[in-house]
Amino acid sequence: MHLTYFPSMAFTTHTVWVTTGDKKNAGTDANVSVRFHSGDGSTSTDVIKLDNFFRNDFERGRQDSFSVTATVLDHIDHIELWRDSAGVYDEWHLNTVEVLCRKSGRKYIFPFYRWIKADYHYRIRHLDTSLPSDSDPFKDQREMELVEMKKLYEIEAQSPGMPGQVKCLPPDENFSDDYKWDIQSKKITLKLTSKIQEYFTGEWNNLDDLKNVYTKESLFLPNSALHWQEDEYFGSQRLTKVNHSVIRLCTVIPPNLAVTDDMAKPLIEGLTLQQAMDAKRLFFIDYKILEDIPCSGGRMICAPIALFFVNKDQKLMPVAIQLKQKPGQDNPVFLPTDPEYTWLTAKLWFNNADCSFHQSFTHLGATHLMMEGVAVVTNRNLSRSHPVFKLLAPHSLYLLAINTRALGKLVSPGGWVDKAMSIGRLGMFEIVTRQCGNWRMDVDGTLPNDLERRGVLDETVLPGYHYREDALPLYNILSKYVNNYLVLYYDSPKKIQTDKEVQGWAQELVKPVSEGGCGMQGIPGNGTFETLDQLGKCLTSVIFTCSVAHAATNFAQYDQYGFPPAYPAAMNGRPPTDKSPLKEECVLAALPDKPTTLDTMIITKILSDKGTNSLGDFEISYIVDPKAVEVVEEFRYELKKLSLAIKEKNNHRNPTYPWLDPDEIPNAISI
Repeated sequence: MHLTYFPSMAFTTHTVWVTTGDKKNAGTDANVSVRFHSGDGSTSTDVIKLDNFFRNDFERGRQDSFSVTATVLDHIDHIELWRDSAGVYDEWHLNTVEVLCRKSGRKYIFPFYRWIKADYHYRIRHLDTSLPSDSDPFKDQREMELVEMKKLYEIEAQSPGMPGQVKCLPPDENFSDDYKWDIQSKKITLKLTSKIQEYFTGEWNNLDDLKNVYTKESLFLPNSALHWQEDEYFGSQRLTKVNHSVIRLCTVIPPNLAVTDDMAKPLIEGLTLQQAMDAKRLFFIDYKILEDIPCSGGRMICAPIALFFVNKDQKLMPVAIQLKQKPGQDNPVFLPTDPEYTWLTAKLWFNNADCSFHQSFTHLGATHLMMEGVAVVTNRNLSRSHPVFKLLAPHSLYLLAINTRALGKLVSPGGWVDKAMSIGRLGMFEIVTRQCGNWRMDVDGTLPNDLERRGVLDETVLPGYHYREDALPLYNILSKYVNNYLVLYYDSPKKIQTDKEVQGWAQELVKPVSEGGCGMQGIPGNGTFETLDQLGKCLTSVIFTCSVAHAATNFAQYDQYGFPPAYPAAMNGRPPTDKSPLKEECVLAALPDKPTTLDTMIITKILSDKGTNSLGDFEISYIVDPKAVEVVEEFRYELKKLSLAIKEKNNHRNPTYPWLDPDEIPNAISI
């Protein structure tokens, strides 16, 4: 018997709320029915058709309410829900169903977060959070859905040696609002509203002329424009800007760096190089990995080595820059005491190499691409009922969509990277390929281990390292959150070891990309999780990378690239091969032309805009289990405390470091 609610009905037993997903084509015109079931085998004999008379129900992104009449059960263990294929648009993405029993006042939550196919009877439990088990009464449904997910989510490498990416973007991953995320439309809008195209014709007159093209609105003058020529600012770029995880403590002078005590002594307060190393005041960056990288349009980049020193004022200052790896007559060691524009040009070429590595690996490779593979194997192996899926899902929101769009628009043949960066897309992919072979989750992807390897974990070493100061507390908060959550569901190692879904996830994380996996190195347990600690470290690394690491490397982009001399993505000509004095015109000639400058300003402004909620404020609340919700609330409380502390620190910092205030960190890589 079908009972349809009409306003004239005098008696209702339950209120049902249905929330349709905010996804492309998520709404439906199909007919939807439900039935309630108790845990003891009792069932509501009624089939309840969810239909509000004279109203278009189940529209995308909307919650609908239905007053219905059905058998009152002592407890609703699960609901049975199905739809037909009626209507022009019968696809349907269902987020949640909530049921209030008016007699008892009890409310039941049934999280679906699924595309509901026609004529299949879905059975979802109240709160629906469980590990896979042979005793699961809906085991067949769970396994059927994972089989379908394995067909939808497949991994491939777009070129040899690259991280695995989704073969074809599933409908579940589309943006909820295409216009909001349309890079091309945003570019056009910024150009029209900025009213600065007229300034981007002709040649640069002088270095000050570079500052005259900005507006007070969208394309404002970045702070970098005020300090870009200063050595102190050049040092702080290694600690407080986009490429924050490259600098290392120097314990031995790099063998290819031809710096001597005579060169360095006047620059390191009279110390010898060995004395400076013994005092842990000497640091270096070596870009050997950039040797022979292909470039676009006849341009080139260097493979430099740079030495830095913490002075008596606790500032990191550059000591020496060698632009190529092999010492020689045509590869001098440039010093701050060299002629002004010669030294400035050496810094520009170093920063061009630094930003090439930043955009290629620190940003694209180590966050966007690495985490895309993780998101794919998560969907392939973990049921939407699995607690680990619910933990991870908010941190991959829009990731696959933004990667598909960005690679299609920005890193395509003839796209922005080819036009605006010295390395072009082929050089970018080559850097990613080279560095992927060195990356390990248990080192590079685990913040304390990465800092320790680089010799900068001790907070008394390298003062002013704001990235470390703010990222470490965030890592610890995330680690506590993950482990507090996991112990709710894994009260013994055996439960992890026998969890076939999470073990399948572990196996595909390490499986080679050519075989359909992520091909990751350094996964705790190397493809088999034996302990809670191993699983917790892996999950912490993933969430940290999708939120904190990406925020630190992404949202300062306009601050850096928005004034190209501060961080030039492209350089013209060739780097200096001797210390002959250069003129201001030589610096101007090496910098990108006006159209490239405008395009770089606009693209990095778009990439620096935050488009989703702050960390812990999830767009979709997958976690509904009350005991797990308490863990989430504690997580949010810890983040709020840290946010206040960081805001207070930034009142006294110079430069400030807003990028890792939890209020400014999105949950996921969504831009």
